[in-house]
Amino acid sequence: MPTDDVLMLIDERGRVTEWRRPAEELFGWSAEEAVGQSVAELMREAAMSETWRRKRLSSGSAVLVKPVPRGNPLVWEVLSAVDSAAVQDLAVLRAMFAQAPRGLQILDDQLRVVWANPATHMMCDTSSGSLIGKHFTEMYRLQDPDEEEAMVHRVLESGEPVLDRLVREARQSDRGTRRTYSFTFVRLENPRGDVVGLLASAEDVTEREHAQKRLAVLDAVRKDVGQRLDVIAVCEELVNAVVPAFAGIAVVEVVEDVVRGEAPPLAPVDPDVPLRRAAFRGRKSAYPVGDVRHLPYGTPFSRVLSDLRPRLISVGEDSLWLAADPARAEAIRRSGAHSLIVAPLALRGEVLGVVSFYRYQQQDPFQEADVALATDVCTHAALCIDNARRYTRERTIAATVQRRLLPQQPTAQLTVDISHLHLPGPEGGGAWFDALALPGARTALIVGDVAGRGMAAATTMGQLRTVIHSLAALDLQPDELLARLSDTASRLAAERAALPLGDPLHREPLSAGCLIAVYDPVDLTCTIARAGLPEPVAVFPDGSSVTLPVLGGPLLAGAGNAPFPATTVDLPEGTTLAISTSALADEVLAPCGPLRPLLDRGGQLPLPDLCDNIVYSLRKGTRTGETLMLLARTKALPAEQVLTRPLPADPEAAPIARAQTRRQLEDWGVDEESAFTAELIISELVGNAVRYGAPPLQLRLIMDRVLTCEVSDASGSAPHLKHARTVDESGRGLFIIATLADHWGTRYHAQGKTVWAEQSVDLGAGERGNCFRLLHTHAR
Repeated sequence: MPTDDVLMLIDERGRVTEWRRPAEELFGWSAEEAVGQSVAELMREAAMSETWRRKRLSSGSAVLVKPVPRGNPLVWEVLSAVDSAAVQDLAVLRAMFAQAPRGLQILDDQLRVVWANPATHMMCDTSSGSLIGKHFTEMYRLQDPDEEEAMVHRVLESGEPVLDRLVREARQSDRGTRRTYSFTFVRLENPRGDVVGLLASAEDVTEREHAQKRLAVLDAVRKDVGQRLDVIAVCEELVNAVVPAFAGIAVVEVVEDVVRGEAPPLAPVDPDVPLRRAAFRGRKSAYPVGDVRHLPYGTPFSRVLSDLRPRLISVGEDSLWLAADPARAEAIRRSGAHSLIVAPLALRGEVLGVVSFYRYQQQDPFQEADVALATDVCTHAALCIDNARRYTRERTIAATVQRRLLPQQPTAQLTVDISHLHLPGPEGGGAWFDALALPGARTALIVGDVAGRGMAAATTMGQLRTVIHSLAALDLQPDELLARLSDTASRLAAERAALPLGDPLHREPLSAGCLIAVYDPVDLTCTIARAGLPEPVAVFPDGSSVTLPVLGGPLLAGAGNAPFPATTVDLPEGTTLAISTSALADEVLAPCGPLRPLLDRGGQLPLPDLCDNIVYSLRKGTRTGETLMLLARTKALPAEQVLTRPLPADPEAAPIARAQTRRQLEDWGVDEESAFTAELIISELVGNAVRYGAPPLQLRLIMDRVLTCEVSDASGSAPHLKHARTVDESGRGLFIIATLADHWGTRYHAQGKTVWAEQSVDLGAGERGNCFRLLHTHAR
């Protein structure tokens, strides 16, 4: 642009330093009149002059202003532009600068303000003209002015603009909330490429940033809170999600009944209801986490539990409610907290607890919008806590049901010592064990495990355990017992499948495993059948151990009709048998398991001590679900307590059996009445064997906790209890046995069957009876 178009020169204070002829012609003032005057006043007078407006319209002239570097002071050239494009550009720039919602400033190379639009003055709460000449960092009172000044100098040096840079304002005592600005800096150059200053753009984005932070906090709470179904864990997740993103300190206090899974109270909460400090994160805690106490009356916390209305409170030394809780007041003073939001944890009018959010020292105080956020956060947390509470209650009920269904005090066996290791899972389960006394001084050792958790697993376990008790009374072999138990499990599975589709149990298939081992202390053998559970381990008295080769059958209620093969092994006296659920198999039962040496070396340890050693050595976190192991140490029944005699297969068998029984019971010191009853029972058993059985016949008497009379034969036919008529001369044998004996039954084996009867007896006061009592007590 020609120099003849230059109208005037203006210094940095806005006063005319040179007034040229084109300006005299355009405005009508001479140089003597204009030099030294404020250009703003001159332009105001010119705008009011009708003569100047007509000249401007007729010539189509416009005014351009550009900085010109002349030494350290900045000088501005005012030029006349007649180019239509320039006029249009000027109109666009004028409209943008005057009406732009963002603050626009022109800075010189010393970062001093030489021009600012009206939005800047509104943003800085200053009047027009008061910002001219101020340093950029003084205008906005930035939190770190040195860093921002260095950044702006880099823009001047490199020419690379900075866009949308977020900068916090320094905390001011006269304003509660610090502003956040979005700055953009662009370097200004003249047509020759000389740097003449910067264009700075600023926008107050405080509310936008606060809204984004609130949304981020709410998203974090919804994502992270409620991951675990435990009341205390949910509270810990809550404080971790809001500190420091929303508050500097967070305290969660929960009604103690809620922690235990019980129903929460309705609002207003009684002042005597105790609350537990469930979670804390921040600087100074008034009470330790886990502390249970009543909330003091006359505090915002107790008021929130009364009316369920959240409160925004400015905390100061003159706050009246601090006197009601000195410990909390001291913690607030030491942490420097100045702003507090107290919000309830409530759901459907039921009060779960209360949450306190604090901000301290240089943190901005809470605003009313933060109360809405705190309410949303606590609503989500209350839902998660209530879910955890309900789950805790269900888990407690399931654990209680399971505990009641397990043997409360296993019956002491004379021929086997037992001890069990039971580590319940966090959600309950369906593992169980039993040690049942069988006829002939035998013992059935049972371990089972129902897949799943909670009430469904516990109740199914109770059903299967009841079935086993009923079937065990029939003296079935382990393989047959498992087959019938699997039939029952299949019927239970079919019932589940028939439930409505909306029932959660419909989608949970029934799966269970079981192992049954029957130990015979007379033959020193153990017959084992298993369905799904790991193979048991036997630790022999000499210290050697072996995994017993028991063929595995399918899981209970499994598909198909695969059998449950039984395996009979010899177990010397003093052998320790270990039976476990799958959870411990890899660690204890496996030959290379890390805890297998403990089992191998524990052959001589008392079984409770061996269980403790295994528990002490279990690695935390290596197991999932429930853990159960049954340890049994075998004993032999002394030969003095067993009588075994072969019998002829003819009518002479009954007198021979009665005579043998009479002499043996006399040796054992059995009283005469019991001996007479036993002779009658033996006579009927032998008579039935001779009449309906097949040779060879055998008599066996066992004196253990009861007297057991057994008669074996090679026939597989089942004896049948008849009710003979008055005129019948036979058919009363088993009826007499059932009347006289405590229990009776039939046990089938590969070579035929054994019919047995149990009878409670009293030992006489004779010498032999005393000796037998001593032997009997020693065996116990």
